Amino acid sequence: MPKVVTPRQLPPAVRQTSFLTYFANSVLVSLATVGLTLSVSALGAYALTRFVFAGRERVAGLILMTYMFAPIMIIIPFYILVKQLGIVNTRLALVLSYTTFCLPFCLWLLRSFFHAIPLELEEAALVDGAGLRRAVWHIVLPLALPGLIAAGIFTFILAWNDFLFALVLITSDELKTCGRRQRPLQRDDRGLGMIMAAGVMITVPTIAFFAAVQRYLIQGWGAGGVKG
Repeated sequence: MPKVVTPRQLPPAVRQTSFLTYFANSVLVSLATVGLTLSVSALGAYALTRFVFAGRERVAGLILMTYMFAPIMIIIPFYILVKQLGIVNTRLALVLSYTTFCLPFCLWLLRSFFHAIPLELEEAALVDGAGLRRAVWHIVLPLALPGLIAAGIFTFILAWNDFLFALVLITSDELKTCGRRQRPLQRDDRGLGMIMAAGVMITVPTIAFFAAVQRYLIQGWGAGGVKG
């Protein structure tokens, strides 16, 4: 029979603090941010590369320029906005804040991947009877998979390590994330060893996330293409 771990055998960082609650909140918020950011950035990048309209390049440049602003510069107006929307001290506020900060870079990154995908592949799919949605899902997205994964890794790491937005937007202890992990440990004077143990445990999801998707970075190249 597998050995059952009793509460006393758990690390002090887990047993004596709300670390598991912070950990679960970080996982939920980070994954939700990745899903929302990739969905919006993929749609935006596809529109910037496939549809022709006046000022398209200027729009792309302005999107990238917004990434120049540091988070500390937008935290106050963002707090005012979420307060007016009534979503302060919610996970949704964190997801929207992380998406706002990650979206410009991810959109610009995916734009370069979509630019490299030949338009003839989509046209061939449309000629064969596939609709636009099916062509994008089965042709464009598989070829852009390395870019999607790279953007997802970037978004996950930023959302997982954030401290500033979690500090300003979250006040309830049950909604705090691992980004604020050191404050309760330092306040309770639990020692440097517990802080270091919590820091090691927090790095595990990032490593596991990258290990789970890194093989798709290679498999994505050429997926959905034609054999010559």
